[in-house]
Amino acid sequence: MDFVNFPLLGAAGLVFASVLAGLFSVRIGFSFLLVFLLAGIVAGEDGLGGYRFNDYKLSFWVGNVALAIILLDGGLRTSFTTFRTGLRPASVLASMGVAVCASITAVAGVVFVGLNWGTALLLGAIVGSTDAAAVFSLLSRSGVVLNERVAATLEIESGVNDPMAVYLTLTLIALLASNTWAGADFAESARLFVQQFGWGSLMGWSSGFGMAALLRRVASRDANGGVLALLIGAGGLCVFAATGLLDGSGFLAIYLYGLILSNRASKAVQSTLGAMDGYAWLAQAGMFLLLGLLVTPSTMAGSVGSGLAVALTLIFIARPVAVWLCLWPFRFTARETWFISWVGLRGAVPVVLAIFPLMAGTAQATLLFNIAFMVVLVSLLTQGTTIALVARRLGVALPDPADEAHMRAVFRDFSLNPRTPVGDICSFYNLPIPAQTHMPLGDWMAAELHRPPVVGDVVAYGSATFVVRELKGDAITQVGLGLHA
Repeated sequence: MDFVNFPLLGAAGLVFASVLAGLFSVRIGFSFLLVFLLAGIVAGEDGLGGYRFNDYKLSFWVGNVALAIILLDGGLRTSFTTFRTGLRPASVLASMGVAVCASITAVAGVVFVGLNWGTALLLGAIVGSTDAAAVFSLLSRSGVVLNERVAATLEIESGVNDPMAVYLTLTLIALLASNTWAGADFAESARLFVQQFGWGSLMGWSSGFGMAALLRRVASRDANGGVLALLIGAGGLCVFAATGLLDGSGFLAIYLYGLILSNRASKAVQSTLGAMDGYAWLAQAGMFLLLGLLVTPSTMAGSVGSGLAVALTLIFIARPVAVWLCLWPFRFTARETWFISWVGLRGAVPVVLAIFPLMAGTAQATLLFNIAFMVVLVSLLTQGTTIALVARRLGVALPDPADEAHMRAVFRDFSLNPRTPVGDICSFYNLPIPAQTHMPLGDWMAAELHRPPVVGDVVAYGSATFVVRELKGDAITQVGLGLHA
């Protein structure tokens, strides 16, 4: 039985040591996911374990399944209210934002790596999207609560931008293989784009409604939370695979499946979230450990400098430019925009996408894989370890209700009834009288914001600062007031 026990002992011991190290590392702000990645490297060919692993097909399969489970878990935890709040800006970031980010990163690939433009664009596509595993995990473990607009935008963007990155990667690999950039190829690419997103959306929405109806019938008497989680997970993977067979985006389909399911059968889904969280963490652990095993540091020595240059260009130039361009029409504050720019986390997705060129035999595929890994490493080391710090410095984190000093700093000293006419408030506090004198304060604030309000939104007016303290749906139910000289 040694052929069973030795591999099992090695795998289980590696996961146990990684999780234990991760729990301690979180206390100092070190990324949990980075621990899994480094554990895989240590166990690999150049590490203490000395295990040689180069099965790209297995890594690709595991990576896709793991990402599907992580996206399903993210969809199950997203409410329709949150989805509506962040859908429009996140959709622009997930489409145009990925394209802009990939294009700017391609310039770095030409300048710092010496790639031709076609291969440089492929590199940009591989590293152009944020990673759902990294974003969902690190936002939940950062110890800060973000305002709903920022949190929703980041989570939805990471949940729906993988299809765009996959589409761009496959299209560019095909164009490089055919060695032609003729108009016919672009027409076919446009057809594939519609097909990917069309099938992904149709399969996700329809299967979500169907599974919700099924859950409402079986949840109350026939199954508990653990069994329902297994049912939901198996159903989601069926949706993911079936959509892929139709040449649609399985990533988009399974995220929408989870979103519809959680909002149409919320009571049943609520009992499964504990088990689904365990599945998601198992998927993340397995994926990052396997990707770490796949990396051979000795072969990366020659590309460390160029990879670092690409990573820094992506983090400090490409991502901020893409975010500012995409969010400008949506009236995000400068602080919110800078924070969203910073949380452009790269995780397993670029490494999984970098396997595509290796499997397709694309020229310089090994170099692209090494640079993609460098980008992930730098992103997790810089962005992944500073989320909480940056959120507090930029003022996008909501206060802990138990922290009275921080509560007063954010929500100010006085609480006002949002149904009071704004003219009466301004007259009482000797503020300029607005034209909409009889408009309720809450409605006036919403009009001044020019966007759906969220808790923490601020309207500066004369010598006063009005803050949204509470919301019910889209209606402001409590307003904070601060006065200054």
